[in-house]
Amino acid sequence: MGPLSDSERAAARPRRSGRARLLRTAVIALIAVLVLTGAGAGALYLKLDGNISHIDIDAALGRDRPADSPGDSLDILVLGSDSRSGENGAYGGPDAQEDARADTAMVVHVNEARDAATVVSIPRDTLVPRPACERGDGSTAPAERRAMFNEAYTVGGPVCAVKTVEDLTGLRMDHYIEVDFKGFAELIDTLGGVEITTSEAIEDEDSHLSLPAGTHTLDGEQSLALVRTRKAIGDGSDLSRIEVQQAFVKALAGQVGSLGLTTNPKRLYELADTATSAVTTDSDLASVSELTGLARDLADIGPADLEMITLPVARDPADPNRVAPLERESRQVWTALRRDEPVPESAIPDSGDDGDDTLVADE
Repeated sequence: MGPLSDSERAAARPRRSGRARLLRTAVIALIAVLVLTGAGAGALYLKLDGNISHIDIDAALGRDRPADSPGDSLDILVLGSDSRSGENGAYGGPDAQEDARADTAMVVHVNEARDAATVVSIPRDTLVPRPACERGDGSTAPAERRAMFNEAYTVGGPVCAVKTVEDLTGLRMDHYIEVDFKGFAELIDTLGGVEITTSEAIEDEDSHLSLPAGTHTLDGEQSLALVRTRKAIGDGSDLSRIEVQQAFVKALAGQVGSLGLTTNPKRLYELADTATSAVTTDSDLASVSELTGLARDLADIGPADLEMITLPVARDPADPNRVAPLERESRQVWTALRRDEPVPESAIPDSGDDGDDTLVADE
């Protein structure tokens, strides 16, 4: 396969999302649950703190990390894990792999002034250099020059995922947040489902999802199938799936905000209990007080202050089933974040809101 043409490179570049309310409403909606719970029932903090699984990333990586960026900006790696071990086993298909992988990955950069944020989604099929990582059994997995991004989690769990992202970006991750399949589905069920509208029918044999065009209230299992579906939407790529995930989270966040939780303490507690049980964080973030502090850091970030993009990628010349970062454009993205600056238009051309529109999100 020959080199990519200019038109192919342009077509492969991701778009700036027009759905700028997504992250702010999603994060604030989730963290608001914790804030409200603590405000009315401080004695529950210990119970909720005990729900949160955590891992000491700093101790595991030691000094083998990028220098922290100057100033007081924040960089957070957010992963959705497709672990199929234990209780998550039900979410694998007939060809499911035994080991866990990072099914969804986002680098969230919050600027020093706490008045703007950039979210960079990393497609799971992206070929990246993976550093040497310690496996769960204590042995060392040698570095690979071209490894699929989500395999880093398979090799060495959260620590290897963070190490791979830090090598890729040159950014030191201040925090780590992970949500697994089981936790995601339970959170949706606790909310009473999520209403979404599809512009066309979705039929996915792999995830057993069958939705005609129209409006639906999805339970946890259906929601999980929707955000994981790939071949049944758009061009069947991970980039189309990312678009659907973003629209779904916007719908989820909007409905959390309309539940009137302040007048329903029982529902509020159930949601807080489920939410804290669904996440794994770095040790420094593993408490309700730290999570609410993060929420306050995000409180002044409005829709116009949030940029959601996808890592600039194109099909890999040696493997059309994989993508690879566009070197110049990706370097511009990570350099801007290290400098705590907006991502330049030359890295991500603004093509409006003309991406995959299978899932309709109300404005």
